[in-house]
Amino acid sequence: MENKVVLSLNSFHGFNTDQALEGAAVAGFQYIEPCAVTGWTENFMPDMDKTEKERLKKKMVDLKLMPIGFSGHCNLMDSKRLDDFRKNIVLAAELGSKYIISSTGEAHFGKDEKFADDVLVENIKSLLPDLKKAGIILGIEVHGDEYGTGSSLRSVVEKVGSDLVGVNYDTGNALFYGGKNCHEEIKECYDIVNYVHLKDKIGGLKEWNFPAAGKGELKLSEFMDFLESKGYKGPYSVEIEYTEGFTMNPKKPSDIDIAIQAAKDSFEFFKSRL
Repeated sequence: MENKVVLSLNSFHGFNTDQALEGAAVAGFQYIEPCAVTGWTENFMPDMDKTEKERLKKKMVDLKLMPIGFSGHCNLMDSKRLDDFRKNIVLAAELGSKYIISSTGEAHFGKDEKFADDVLVENIKSLLPDLKKAGIILGIEVHGDEYGTGSSLRSVVEKVGSDLVGVNYDTGNALFYGGKNCHEEIKECYDIVNYVHLKDKIGGLKEWNFPAAGKGELKLSEFMDFLESKGYKGPYSVEIEYTEGFTMNPKKPSDIDIAIQAAKDSFEFFKSRL
């Protein structure tokens, strides 16, 4: 398999960044997707202390971890948030990431958000010079009720009309928000996908249960086989969001073992495909 296997550090939401980096390395991952999601998972932030940032960058090197993606979610519908996203683009490039990921609205805790394709298209077009300068590709995430499937983002991607912009296909979100099974829906949008959040799922629409890759009910191997048959060579970034209770509640010391085991199980899922 030519595709890079990545671990989203959102899989360690609620733990500190040292724990997330160490957990990714112990699980066997070489590539990671750090997060800069305000109020949610804040591994690296544009305004973080420079000494701390340099310490964490050195730790990534010491652990032989390489950022490929960067989760920089901002509300791309809100012109006031575009400069925040520009800062995330710069930070992603500084860390060496090749992709930056954002949902159309806030990834979490968004309030009274309004969505319109034309506004979204113009806002994303305004980011193209920043993406080009940084050498970064934007993956618009399948996320939320309005853009909960890959197909729902086709119009946006085609109207933007740039190789720097495509869809980050989130396999779990397609079912959670859009009610679509990833191995079927991908056939309608594979040609606009440039990044994948490989997220397994148990249950249906709006049921929060996202276990390790290969431990849920989604036909992930069938999804990947189809996508690769169409020439997809982008990353697969594993994202584990557990149950709502585990994700949202304060973490106990023993919870890190649960997160590391889920990451290990996900890595083994990929090894089984080799």
